[in-house]
Amino acid sequence: MNVQVKMIEVGDDMPVLELPPISRTTLALFAGASGDHNPIHIDIDFARGAGMKDVFAHGMLSMAYLGRALTEWVPQRQILSYGVRFAALTHLGDRVRCSGKVVEKLEHAGRPCVRVQISATKATGEITLAGEALVALN
Repeated sequence: MNVQVKMIEVGDDMPVLELPPISRTTLALFAGASGDHNPIHIDIDFARGAGMKDVFAHGMLSMAYLGRALTEWVPQRQILSYGVRFAALTHLGDRVRCSGKVVEKLEHAGRPCVRVQISATKATGEITLAGEALVALN
């Protein structure tokens, strides 16, 4: 549900989005939807051959979840920029938690905006993605 963005203030948290554990089905469906069929994400033999214990999630899957968290908070048209740094792998069974905090009010191209620090974390608290979004208030 989108909020009345004019009421957003520095220090406000965006609503948290918590996802079910990452499964092989999730990875297969994301591979099909995104067109990213890199075998490291869907083929256990390939992943083991690359030195991993098992397959792991696409980084862009967590970025998509984080984008979903943003658009459930504000209308997509008000997201002026969105970027992240990939910090850790998301493994099978990990639960992704997306959150953000308003850290600054500013003006951008003549529009009132807020800068939001955003992140995706595992249930352990390990950050897998960290970044920020610029959100227009109108």
